[in-house]
Amino acid sequence: MPPTHPSHWNAIYQKSQPEKLGWYEAAPQPSLGLINACNLPKDARMLHVGVGASTLLDALLEEDYSELIACDISEEALLKAQDRLGAEARKMTWIVDDLTDPNLLAGLAPVDLWHDRAVLHFFTEEKDQQTYFDLLRKLLKTGGYAIIATYNLEGVDQCAGLPVKRYNAHMLAEQLGPDFQLVQAIDYTYYMPSGDERPYVYTVFQRVVFSTVLFSTD
Repeated sequence: MPPTHPSHWNAIYQKSQPEKLGWYEAAPQPSLGLINACNLPKDARMLHVGVGASTLLDALLEEDYSELIACDISEEALLKAQDRLGAEARKMTWIVDDLTDPNLLAGLAPVDLWHDRAVLHFFTEEKDQQTYFDLLRKLLKTGGYAIIATYNLEGVDQCAGLPVKRYNAHMLAEQLGPDFQLVQAIDYTYYMPSGDERPYVYTVFQRVVFSTVLFSTD
């Protein structure tokens, strides 16, 4: 089964509550701090890819960000987030889609922020990585920010029963290309609910030039 198959992730969220999962954050740092440091207006369009049932959504709503788009391949994950948020969930846009074979995302209006915590590293095939970065370049406005957090080169080689690809800031910059400027890169050790350590790299890139992206979902 490919890592992008929704049944893999739906089964995980059906089996366990979000706070028991290995990537759960009670306090969504450093993502929240990096987003705030971008100094985007409260009505900036923010796309959170592979968001799962993240508590980051709650925190951003509490800070009055009003144009939040939550995307995940797992409908079950998004339903759990919606259930937790209750009436607040109606303030957001929810999209079930596959970053490596985008349908709804391919037609999305441009965004000011692309935020990915712990999704990219699951794409171990070059073609899937290419589709991911093509989609990012297609959707992110000039002047907008891409925040990408992934396992760093000291990280594990498997997660959620799947192999992963590890990165450093230079590797991510190469994938994004010359239209993007690295603003910040930090190594960060995440502690799982079990107490195990997971080394990440968090990167912030700003788009400085917009080049036409030839993108196809064929």
